[in-house]
Amino acid sequence: MLSYDKPVSVTTSPSSAASMAATLSTMSTNPKPIKTTVGPVTSNNTIAKTDGQPAPRHHHIWLVTGPAGSGKSTVAKHLSKSLDLPYIEGDEYHPQANIDKMANGIPLTDADRWDWLTALREESLQQLASGAEGVVLTCSALKRKYRDVIRVAPYYSHDVVLHFIYLHAPENVLLERVGLRQGHYMGANMVHSQFSILEPPTAEETDVIGVDVSGPMEEIMREALDKVLKKIDEVAAS
Repeated sequence: MLSYDKPVSVTTSPSSAASMAATLSTMSTNPKPIKTTVGPVTSNNTIAKTDGQPAPRHHHIWLVTGPAGSGKSTVAKHLSKSLDLPYIEGDEYHPQANIDKMANGIPLTDADRWDWLTALREESLQQLASGAEGVVLTCSALKRKYRDVIRVAPYYSHDVVLHFIYLHAPENVLLERVGLRQGHYMGANMVHSQFSILEPPTAEETDVIGVDVSGPMEEIMREALDKVLKKIDEVAAS
């Protein structure tokens, strides 16, 4: 049976100053990847040719992930433009029922997410099948099992290399950012809910690139692009 995520109240009791201090301390913790070492998902497939010219040995899927307010769309659009790759906005693939839930502060369940995650994986592969050398997409992918749904992509196409770009920052930083947004269905109350179920990548998830997004967005975008370019070189040399 699937497990369901329940809303988590952000109200703290005024009866205990110690409880309040503990809550604030937790919110200021940056959920960094857990001893993550970056490494490629390798492939030994034969290189196809197009019009007599060798096709790229690898086709990269760059999945920009993290909780609400981490800057997924901003970073992903920057990578898409810099690398000249198609961009897939994950939020646009949510069914209306999911959007209505989140707009009303109701966390999505595992069951709500499966079809959405599969749709993102299939759209990424379709972009590659249509001739794109790579693709950049956004998806919160808060739990490892959600990331594992996307990890199936290289099994279908063995020249595909999948990377997660995990954007992380303390909860209070992301709460402030989301509070400043206007016209977005993801409210500030959803940040705490997402942190309550967040599973930061572990050392076993070697396809993860971590980026601390606590600083200015210009620095974040530059760091993300630098790490992506470095990873492209590493995979090409493998």
